[in-house]
Amino acid sequence: MNVNHGFHATMTARPGKGDEVVELLLAAPSLTHPDCVVFLVGRSAADPDTIHVTEGWTSPEVHSAFFATAPAEALVAALQPLLEGESAYTDEVPVGGKAAF
Repeated sequence: MNVNHGFHATMTARPGKGDEVVELLLAAPSLTHPDCVVFLVGRSAADPDTIHVTEGWTSPEVHSAFFATAPAEALVAALQPLLEGESAYTDEVPVGGKAAF
């Protein structure tokens, strides 16, 4: 499946809330969506409250439609009280690589 839309997000959890943010992200409804081709969660080695997410979707329209669903809105609502400030988003379309966990 081709990735035609994506982004890289960096978010900062409130002090000590990084584990909770990662837990929510690793259970995100995006993971089971067939048009979400890439969904990676990472964190800073120096600051465990800094979390990075890379997503790749088949199209911007599918991504937008997904984020209008109740499960996606519930995830965003659960994340908001755990985060400080605004998340930083960078345009990024994943093109390949390797992930082994």
